[in-house]
Amino acid sequence: MNVSRTTIFRLRRLHETNTVSDRPRSGRPRCTTQRQDRNLVRNHMNNRFLSASASSRQTRERNNQRIGANTVRRRLSTSAIRARRPYIGPILTQRHRHQRTLWAQEHAA
Repeated sequence: MNVSRTTIFRLRRLHETNTVSDRPRSGRPRCTTQRQDRNLVRNHMNNRFLSASASSRQTRERNNQRIGANTVRRRLSTSAIRARRPYIGPILTQRHRHQRTLWAQEHAA
């Protein structure tokens, strides 16, 4: 018939259930809704250095629902975003970087 197997399965499912969307599966239900997931992503796009644990605390305050930091990380990873920690260290100017490079070259040889 020159069509893929998936197309045949979906047509059969459409004929049986009047929809082509997936049926519910067994497994643990999600603790966040799609709307909460979008809000998490939006908050991290606005504040890129927000940690996952801080985001889970904010979600707890906002929605009165406890979600873990790992849940936040998983939701962000599905959107190709990583929760980042702010850099803790010396703030280097261009002059500092140049002097560090000179020192490294001096002592490497």
